[in-house]
Amino acid sequence: MGKVAVCTAAVCAAAVCAAAALVVRHRMRSSGRWAQAMAILEELKDKDERGSFYALDLGGTNFRVLRVLLGGKEKRVAKQEFEEVSIPPDLMIGTSDALFDFIADALKKFVDTEGEDYHLSPGRQRELGFTFSFPVKQTSIASGTLVKWTKGFSIEDAVGQDIVGELTKSLERVGLDMRVAALVNDTIGTLAGGKYDNPDVIAAVILGTGTNAAYVERAHAIPKWHGLLPKSGEMVINMEWGNFRSSHLPLTEYDLAMDVDSLNPGEQVALLLLFRTPHMSAMHHDTSSDLKVVGSKLKDILEISNTSLKTRKVIVELCEIISIRGARLAAAGILGVLKKLGRDTVKEGEKQSSVIALDGGLYEHYTKFRTALESTIKELLGDASDSIVITHSNDGSGVGAALLAASHSQYLEVEDS
Repeated sequence: MGKVAVCTAAVCAAAVCAAAALVVRHRMRSSGRWAQAMAILEELKDKDERGSFYALDLGGTNFRVLRVLLGGKEKRVAKQEFEEVSIPPDLMIGTSDALFDFIADALKKFVDTEGEDYHLSPGRQRELGFTFSFPVKQTSIASGTLVKWTKGFSIEDAVGQDIVGELTKSLERVGLDMRVAALVNDTIGTLAGGKYDNPDVIAAVILGTGTNAAYVERAHAIPKWHGLLPKSGEMVINMEWGNFRSSHLPLTEYDLAMDVDSLNPGEQVALLLLFRTPHMSAMHHDTSSDLKVVGSKLKDILEISNTSLKTRKVIVELCEIISIRGARLAAAGILGVLKKLGRDTVKEGEKQSSVIALDGGLYEHYTKFRTALESTIKELLGDASDSIVITHSNDGSGVGAALLAASHSQYLEVEDS
């Protein structure tokens, strides 16, 4: 439901009664009154899920700011725009004020480019869905305490603070009148956005700076849940699988050495990576006869010059080993979700499609990684893989956050009264 969605309990009941009365009392004798009744129904359909909302997606070394125009049930996401901003390394280990002031300033500049389509009615406050992909103890739909940093961030004065409160203070300092309506993590946002587009989406997976998954589970299959079951009979499970430690997963001496030298040793085990993904991908996809790209990366990043072609070939082979390792681990995780939901086998006479919404720069931009992931899933599932669809959910977490902001708009109650 969007901020101008008037189709809720009180207004909906009144409108339906009005339309029904027109039809029943006059038994459709008057074409004019029939048209009036249909106009009321069309108005209900037209005004659902409408409005413009913003989203901020912070989960790694970059963050995205988005604005989404919801156009009702027919047009759905009518329009969206975004900008991606790199976070300076010093802000990742600085202060909370410095980081969130930088983010708020970028968001304000983005808002300043707002076109006519996104303008709000007078007196309306802009509303934001905040995707924050770090460990948080969530206390409400729009508040949560930061437990710890991961992914190279280490800002001590933010730990234990309400992360929405920190952002809100920065928004006020830069003079941006905007309310955080929903706080979510990237997997939940991607799942919400994916399922909004396609009801066959059963899970969302992030493969970027970090990795995580979420899926829709039958409520009665959750042994840890002791409260009242939801009316839908389903719940969303946020797996937090990025913090895996398993006796079944061998760690090399290089994995352990990298983990010890990381900003958060032991928190999210750093599997072997030599470079940031864009550098590794560029070297792995180097098709030049002398592997020129590999040579330039080694020189620019590791300050190793005058490498031989033999050495460069070894680097490409190493990239192949590491990317396949990561892709097969991710595929195994996806298989685990499918097995839990009973969607890893072909059931006779049943045609079902299981869609996995996948987001993150690693999957989006690293072609050889993506190919290895998809081929591994086919290898593991055999014939059952024909019913599994992996779809790239571009900006899925951001769009999902905007949708969740819309469903928790402060104006819903006003319009319902």
